[in-house]
Amino acid sequence: MTQSEPTPEPTPRAKPKSGWLNILVDYGPLLVFLGTYKFYAPEEPGPLGEIAAIIAGTVAFMVAAVAALVFSKWKFGRISPMLMLSTALIIGFGALTIWLRDERFIQIKPTAIYILFGVLLIGGWLRGKALLQILLEAAFEGVDHAGWLKLSRNWGVFFFALAALNEVMRAQLSFETWLWAKLWVFMPLSFLFTFTQIPMLLRHGLAFDDEDEVLKNQPPTGE
Repeated sequence: MTQSEPTPEPTPRAKPKSGWLNILVDYGPLLVFLGTYKFYAPEEPGPLGEIAAIIAGTVAFMVAAVAALVFSKWKFGRISPMLMLSTALIIGFGALTIWLRDERFIQIKPTAIYILFGVLLIGGWLRGKALLQILLEAAFEGVDHAGWLKLSRNWGVFFFALAALNEVMRAQLSFETWLWAKLWVFMPLSFLFTFTQIPMLLRHGLAFDDEDEVLKNQPPTGE
């Protein structure tokens, strides 16, 4: 009787090595906007010079957002639904900014994105569906369904808070100050909030060695 060969153990599914590239895809277009705006901003304040700098920055922003979309498809083999929606809104509100020469549209764009994502995530949570799991499952293996539901709910509430904060800052700050706040206020807040979710995820199955991946794989905010 021939001795049967041992059954080989299944090869564990490798995680996509996204690292900090996800953050670059999300915040890279904003950095391009900031750099272009500062390059074209007039030394002497004036409405005509400032709107020209805003339009130049908006054009660069739109191009960079599309480039980030293409890069995501090339590097990761997919484009997340959130990234696709945020890019569509960037193009739409950017086009309105250029056409009407009104910077308020590019300032309202983050509010629209935050509200849209908040509605989607909270709506999914109310129906028992963790929509965030579709986006981040490969990064957070082991997290159970209850954990994904809580994470979706928490991010949905956080997105609504960001929408309110953006509207307050848009009303109170100059355009340039608001623009820098996108980098120095909203981005740190997103990282801080992501960090606060780690204990909850650990209680719902997240492996200790995946903690760093949580910070590297935030939901795209479409900044």
